[in-house]
Amino acid sequence: MADKPVRADKAAAVAELAEQFRSAQATVLTEYRGLTVGQLKQLRRSLAGQASYTVAKNTLAKRAAADAGITGLEDLFTGPTALAFVSGDVVEAAKGLREFAKANPLLVIKGGVFEGKAISADEVTRLADLEPREVLLAKLAGAMKANLSRAAALFQAPLSKAARAAAALQDKREKEGQVA
Repeated sequence: MADKPVRADKAAAVAELAEQFRSAQATVLTEYRGLTVGQLKQLRRSLAGQASYTVAKNTLAKRAAADAGITGLEDLFTGPTALAFVSGDVVEAAKGLREFAKANPLLVIKGGVFEGKAISADEVTRLADLEPREVLLAKLAGAMKANLSRAAALFQAPLSKAARAAAALQDKREKEGQVA
């Protein structure tokens, strides 16, 4: 079946959505049926700095995802769909969406895109369960420092052992010299 011709305004909307899909670090698809305008504003404010939250028509969003080279989302474009395009920390944005969904059960996380691949709602939740990037980097730095300290002690051990042996030998000779 051939694609229907797209009006200019719809083509522009598809192009804009496709660019957002391409430039976002991740995208989370949600269903917002039953949420009030005030709740959507609150969600947008809570995601500020991490993600932009956009309500989109399924046909346009589906076409934009295809234009951006993203596959595997086709089944998620059912019901009222909104897209959280993550530009900041993916983990923090996923946590923000999860926390908002806990407080507002009408927000349903359907799935998303991470590193160019479609992910399920469970995988979005697993992202939200990760520790923030700064904490992970601090743990990595601590582990590396501990390993370097152990390596330095290991390399230093033969030198200090040799120094102790030389000192003991010198003490022995001094004692023998006094006795002799």
